[in-house]
Amino acid sequence: MKKRLLIVFMVLAMVASMFAGCQAAPAGQDTPDAPSADEQVSAAPEEPTESEESEEPVTISFVNYSAIEGNAETIDRMKETFEAQNPNITVEIETLGYDDYYTQLQTRIAGSNAPDCFELEFGPFVSFADEGVLYDISSMMSGIDTNVVSQSSLDAFKYNGANVALPYSYSTCILVYNKDLFDEAGIAYPDDTWTWEDINTAGEAIKALGDDHYGIIQPVSTYELFKVVAQNGGSLLNEDNTQFTVNSPENVETLTYLCDRILNTNIAPTAQQMGSLDEWGVFMQGNTGMIVTGIWCFTRFAEECDFAWDICVEPGNKAKATHYFANGLAVSGSTQKAEAAYKWIEFLSTGHDMAMARVEAGWELPCASYDDVLALYLETTPPDNKQAVFDSLEYVVSQPKITEFSQMGDILNTELQAATAGQKTPQQALDDAQAELETVIDLTD
Repeated sequence: MKKRLLIVFMVLAMVASMFAGCQAAPAGQDTPDAPSADEQVSAAPEEPTESEESEEPVTISFVNYSAIEGNAETIDRMKETFEAQNPNITVEIETLGYDDYYTQLQTRIAGSNAPDCFELEFGPFVSFADEGVLYDISSMMSGIDTNVVSQSSLDAFKYNGANVALPYSYSTCILVYNKDLFDEAGIAYPDDTWTWEDINTAGEAIKALGDDHYGIIQPVSTYELFKVVAQNGGSLLNEDNTQFTVNSPENVETLTYLCDRILNTNIAPTAQQMGSLDEWGVFMQGNTGMIVTGIWCFTRFAEECDFAWDICVEPGNKAKATHYFANGLAVSGSTQKAEAAYKWIEFLSTGHDMAMARVEAGWELPCASYDDVLALYLETTPPDNKQAVFDSLEYVVSQPKITEFSQMGDILNTELQAATAGQKTPQQALDDAQAELETVIDLTD
């Protein structure tokens, strides 16, 4: 158990190091060209006295996206527990859909209508911090127990030396497989030795079970591609993030592999064959052998899949690689209710009741580490192979570290859709994406 916790902390430390350039220099070093924390992070307004904010009733607004997948009841229970412990604070929770979450959030901030606090993914966190719209909570954090929330995870949400968010939850991606279909096809279950070739072989065997059967379903999008190309020795940017490498030979080979499964062997369904269903909906029908998805699927699959299923580390080609999703909690730089907002996000980040509620609900894993919470997580099945969740953390790759990642994703997704629809070859799609990215995004700034 301690080893599993150590792996998590090591990953968090690695994630923090990915953004080391955003950290303030150690004391004694001169950084004449570096902006100060005051220039990049919203300075704390004059704080109210203890009696002014702690005793007066206050209502705070909290906006999030991760409760959208069937976890509204869970976050409502967290709210009830928090309000019982803090009777002067009322929390108004708003859960937005992920697809336009950041668009709505940025619109509200630009319109001087920001929520008092909000959820923030690790990737967009850098852009928000750079814009100076996050509150410096450093002076409020003295009560956090670093035996519960590691210093590495706290440091991961620093910007220019200032703590501007708290770690909330984390998750990774795995391969989920339908055990019943593997049994019917007479093939061995996937394990950690599998490669792309094994996926294709198993997928073809399951596809042979019937015209309405598919071997695998996996999104083909920017968020998926940066991880899958890493499995083939590729990347979307060069090492110092100064050039796009979208149309490299390794990446073209990767996209060809993904498209061939859809357009040639059809072991993965086309958009037309999926109809109105999303990837989860297709898999839960019971006629698809495998799906690459996140660990947040566990609760819904346990409730709605009428077949046996389990998981393993996602297979690679030249190497293994998987996502690491880290979510944080920030206080708005414009709020007049910083103390109350901070109490709420600290509760969500560090509280034992919060951590237990997340695990009981099968939500993403809390960054707060309690032995009894971890024990419950490992004991709760399906899936039986929960160890694969922690093993996956050894193969984490980061998303491209540029502030224009959202714009990059829009451009690349348009070309990926053309490739998976057979409208362009993988080579042409990535060539076109490379050309447009070089035209509209300047990486030399």
